[in-house]
Amino acid sequence: MKSAAVVNYAPEKGSVELREISRPDYGDEDVLLEVANVGVCGSDLHQWTGDHSWEVNYPVVLGHEFGGKIAELGKNVKGWQEGDRVVSETAAIIDENNPMSRQGYYNLDPTRKGFGYGVNGAMTQYVSVPARCLHKVPDSLEFTYACLTEPCCVAFNSVVENSRIKPGDRVVVLGPGTIGILCSAVARLCGADVAVIGLESDRKRLEIAASYGCDTFIENGMDWVMERDGLGADCVIDATGVSASLKTAMQLVRPKGQITKVGWGPKPLGFNIDPIVQKNVAIQGSFSHNWPVWERVISLLTSGKLDVKPLIGGVWPLEEWHEAFEKMHDGTIVKSVLSPGQ
Repeated sequence: MKSAAVVNYAPEKGSVELREISRPDYGDEDVLLEVANVGVCGSDLHQWTGDHSWEVNYPVVLGHEFGGKIAELGKNVKGWQEGDRVVSETAAIIDENNPMSRQGYYNLDPTRKGFGYGVNGAMTQYVSVPARCLHKVPDSLEFTYACLTEPCCVAFNSVVENSRIKPGDRVVVLGPGTIGILCSAVARLCGADVAVIGLESDRKRLEIAASYGCDTFIENGMDWVMERDGLGADCVIDATGVSASLKTAMQLVRPKGQITKVGWGPKPLGFNIDPIVQKNVAIQGSFSHNWPVWERVISLLTSGKLDVKPLIGGVWPLEEWHEAFEKMHDGTIVKSVLSPGQ
């Protein structure tokens, strides 16, 4: 049995196409998941445009933000049934004996490989998933929204687990992409006053950030940052994916404040980072997520306290993946969702 899949087949720009692939095999500890919806991530776009900075196992099916129903169970899988509604974490391959994994931080296992670059992802009808990656989704949470649990977890991990944000703090988010807007939404849930800064080309995205109760600015939010006491932001979250934005973060952050970097910027910095020393600033990286983060986020999505609807610009059948990618890439929309069964 074959089905269509969005496949990244080479490192060169544009090396993504729709192909027919066989129904995947799955192991004794795995499930075969029938995909309902899969979100398009910025990393999928970077692999499509050939400007990514991570190793890819070509050819590979794209897609790591997904949910669906369990179609079949591996013989050793316990606690799950066919038909269960689930979403999946991204850590498809880990070393469970790695010291980080044994502490619950398998997202930081150096040997970790994720869906969509290390192993086949979910932009297809069926995907093999380790049962340890699964989380139950209540019937009240539609898969169109549940499939965005993963980027919500990236934001939650960045803001709640890796930043020191308190009610009343002033937080600046650089970059109004999916992760930036979700970081701003989570920071608002933490009780912070939040400003999101983008470029002229980000006006539509900034309007969505404003719908979450954030102040928004084109390129310069210094007046807002200095409004309280003239010292700067308590925390700056860099979600741009551009290395040079760290310079802006250093200008905006207050002495003894924090910069949390969640966006990937592969280019060299090319500027002096001594302001980090002078201001006694903590700089914190934030990568991926783990089990307890997923459980918290699913609860927030189910309750409606974290609402992803404003982010979604449309749902496309798998055959129209190119349009879905293009609309995200040119900034027309923030988030595209694919529906392999549509």
